[in-house]
Amino acid sequence: MEHPTILSNQQIGTRLGELRKRKGLSQAELAKSIAISRPSLAQIEQGNRNIDAVELQKLAIQLGFSIDDFLSEGYSLQKNIELRQPEKTIAASERDDTPTLDPDKLTQVLIYILENCAGKPNMNERVLQHMLYFIDFNHYEVCEEQLSGASYLKTSSGPILRDFDHFIQHLLEGELIQRVKTSFQGQTQVRYLPLVKADLQLLKASEKEIIDKVIDHMSDWSQNLFSQYVNNDMPLKASKNGEVIGYELVFYRELPYSLKLV
Repeated sequence: MEHPTILSNQQIGTRLGELRKRKGLSQAELAKSIAISRPSLAQIEQGNRNIDAVELQKLAIQLGFSIDDFLSEGYSLQKNIELRQPEKTIAASERDDTPTLDPDKLTQVLIYILENCAGKPNMNERVLQHMLYFIDFNHYEVCEEQLSGASYLKTSSGPILRDFDHFIQHLLEGELIQRVKTSFQGQTQVRYLPLVKADLQLLKASEKEIIDKVIDHMSDWSQNLFSQYVNNDMPLKASKNGEVIGYELVFYRELPYSLKLV
């Protein structure tokens, strides 16, 4: 793969305009999909406006191009369409990113996290949800199939599990976990303790491996560090507040988030 090179605004704009036209999109349609105004997109295509990293990533998702290839000196629109695009389309057609919740598996994942992390002072319910997000989305990136199938909504402070309160209440009533309130760094926080052991027979070896890696890498992070890190993950950056975060967005991750680029 060729290394990215320094392009002028005019070169970037020309390439984006060509890709947009090949996709059959109007400037208004593409601008709306990446949450900027049509005049702003027109200025970008004319080379009169700089484009930031987030906008370029959103355009890559909408127009289906590799950022590395797009920024390379030897970039070819024909090559991008004929060689890159079909491979991604075929692969995506074989996957189903529609969240289909497996409540039993989600229960065991949560209990397993608590078994390993409940005693850590940072492990409040927001950190717990961030860890669940990374487990589900990291597994989808690596294995190209869902683990728990849970849906996550984007918020300003990071992903939250859809119907989290209802799910937790079910576990509380089943006496699988216990809710406690503690004080950490002068603030009251809600935490959960496991009352049973996780049934690891419900988890594949590949699933447990992903879970263990997230626990080893992230379980000591503070809520602030988690929020800063997770909000720069591509699935969060490409979603709007209140939206369900699409699993397919993991395939546009870059380092340090992507597990396939390591």
